[in-house]
Amino acid sequence: MAAVSGRWTTLVLRELMQAEISFGALRERLPDISPKVLADRLHLLRERGLVTQERLPGFPVRTRYALTESGRLLRPLLIELYRTGEMLGERGA
Repeated sequence: MAAVSGRWTTLVLRELMQAEISFGALRERLPDISPKVLADRLHLLRERGLVTQERLPGFPVRTRYALTESGRLLRPLLIELYRTGEMLGERGA
């Protein structure tokens, strides 16, 4: 659980589960997260070995993020977290 702790972390991982993605595309998919917080979460996930960062050639420089093998191993955990959250939300309604 420590690997996915922190506000927004699971949402960033959810987006990366779908495909490799640029910083700008992540911002579009997660409009409520500030650019600074998104950059901090991506940095933290890279430090934890869950995400890779690739700088693409060209101008302006673009950056693409992808899950590592360890990051992909979190998929069942994240699915279960979301499923449990939905069930708890339904009970509270």
